[in-house]
Amino acid sequence: MAKIKLTKTAVDAATFGAKEYELRDTVVPGFLLKVTPAGRKIFMVQYRTNAGERRKPAIGRFGELTVEQARSIAQDWLADVRKGKDPSAEKTAARDAPSVKELCTKFMEDYSRPKNRPRTVESNQGYIDRHIIPKLGALKVRAVTRSDVSSLVTRMKNTPVTANRVLSCLRKMFNMAEVWGFRDDGTNPCRHIPKYPESGKTRLITDDEMARLFDYLERADLEGLEHPFLTLGIRLQFAFAARMSEIISMEWKWVDFVNRRVVWPDSKTGEISKPMSEDVFGLLSNAPRLEGSPYVVPSIFKPERPMSQNTYSAGWKRILERVEIPHVGTHGIRHRATTEIANSGVPVKVGMQLTAHKTVTQFMRYVHTEDDPVRAAAETVASRRRVVLSGQRTTPQPADNLATAQFTAPLKAPVAKPAGFDDGRYRSNTKLGNYRPFRHRSGANRAAPPGTKHNGKARLVAAE
Repeated sequence: MAKIKLTKTAVDAATFGAKEYELRDTVVPGFLLKVTPAGRKIFMVQYRTNAGERRKPAIGRFGELTVEQARSIAQDWLADVRKGKDPSAEKTAARDAPSVKELCTKFMEDYSRPKNRPRTVESNQGYIDRHIIPKLGALKVRAVTRSDVSSLVTRMKNTPVTANRVLSCLRKMFNMAEVWGFRDDGTNPCRHIPKYPESGKTRLITDDEMARLFDYLERADLEGLEHPFLTLGIRLQFAFAARMSEIISMEWKWVDFVNRRVVWPDSKTGEISKPMSEDVFGLLSNAPRLEGSPYVVPSIFKPERPMSQNTYSAGWKRILERVEIPHVGTHGIRHRATTEIANSGVPVKVGMQLTAHKTVTQFMRYVHTEDDPVRAAAETVASRRRVVLSGQRTTPQPADNLATAQFTAPLKAPVAKPAGFDDGRYRSNTKLGNYRPFRHRSGANRAAPPGTKHNGKARLVAAE
């Protein structure tokens, strides 16, 4: 094992033999050149980690790197070793780091399938197979940049909803990549990438439509116009502010008539428990039950199974057409019920228990602003303003009754603006009462407008 100063001349002169050998540099201890029997000349660096382990990683081949370039890299690596790092282990880790395709597999097996509902698992797998792997699958997880993710989302601009779902799936995947050590903390490449606006908005069922709808449900039950299981399901969805899936999957064993409560062991947001109002208690107490069917709203033709989403949705659509109500999906029932809960004055936390929302933000997305409460609020504000201006009120009113308070502040009739004002010299629609436009003033009130020079004549008039 010879020790020489490694130079281009010395490296060029090194010949290969039957066995590999090393030439060690005298300038940088640990820097060496390995010559193999095949004639390859490889720069390497040898060191011992802080844990006492020997390392001898390759820096690069002669020809790809000059001697000075290789020596500079060796010095940098040895400096990192003094700081407690291990360049050889980092190089191996980078080479063996998982690709995005491998991350997708681990995400589905270790996170999505154990934690998500089957429908979400199916959706995630579809986003991965159709969009993520074809575009990002070959990249190393650590190598994915924000630009890579942004380009993927931009290419999907014609399908904004799908683009948003793919972005959400990717964001969760890279969050888990940080948990599993595939990326450093706080390096999620999906951060700060905005979602596309989604124009879809659920229409609120109005009070008049609600009255017509429930009138029809009463008539449908009396005259047999709709199947009783369908009308029962719609009534229950309104009463529970529930999702369609929660109603059609409800089983009788979840209904506790003693404590007047229904407990869903599993739903979109996990286990939920809702109390029964008197109306719900009456509905369930008088609901038809088929022998051998565990479901409250079973399939019409196969009672051992729950009513299908297609049957429920088609029935709801048919009812809206018969009542001549513009179409709104079954989720509109949940929006209407949530709005009624919010407008009833109950605390938000209680309302979230009734709707089974996990966050206040999500709960408020379901709350629509109705015209009547807004109009009443506007009247309340106007009434308070009249009190402030008049300084009098008939009798003190509690704060909770401001909307119905009666005020005695006199209301002045609006003064009609004259068509014009004639003082014998000028006629202008802008003159009103004692007001004159600046150009029509001739006395001391002819103040110069801001930013203009004073007229000498005007100053004399003002001085007099």
